[in-house]
Amino acid sequence: MDGQDYLNQISASIRPEKKSKMNFMNSNIFKIIAGAIIAFILIAIIGGIINGGKTSAKDQAISLKLNIDSALSVISEYQPSVKSSDLRSNSASLYSVLSNTNRDLTSFITENYNYSSKSDDKKFEEAVALERDGLESALFEAKINGILDQVYANKMAYAISLISSKEANLFNATNSEDLQNLLSSSYNSLNNIYDKFANFQK
Repeated sequence: MDGQDYLNQISASIRPEKKSKMNFMNSNIFKIIAGAIIAFILIAIIGGIINGGKTSAKDQAISLKLNIDSALSVISEYQPSVKSSDLRSNSASLYSVLSNTNRDLTSFITENYNYSSKSDDKKFEEAVALERDGLESALFEAKINGILDQVYANKMAYAISLISSKEANLFNATNSEDLQNLLSSSYNSLNNIYDKFANFQK
């Protein structure tokens, strides 16, 4: 062995070994940390899906209230232009049911959920306004074309279906017996009126 080979052998023996990054990634500590991170991410995703799929009773009640407000506004505007006396009478009955429900529902959510229209309504205003705009546009066009009665009956039947559906969902979402009684009474009254609009013939 010549001098150079000897020096190379000595320097190789005293050179610190580079720890492979793969050794750390294969270690138990790395596997535990990685497993914990993955588990945390999965729990966060599943929790988000579960919570995202559930709407609180308060939010459902506010959404229902705003939909009733919208229906009442439309009835007030277009009922006087309806020609059929039977349809006007049914419309007045619908207005009465919705007004009573709205009064009692507003009282309940104010007392039980600290409801404030200025802050709580914002979440739903855009969707409700979009629905109302579409309804008013259809009724306005029907009015100028002389077919308001038929379109009005059809649109009110749809509004009753929408409100009844929201009432049923809220009924199942709340544990409050007072709220359930309120919703049940309104639901039954709307169910009795629905056919008069759905089956209207001019």
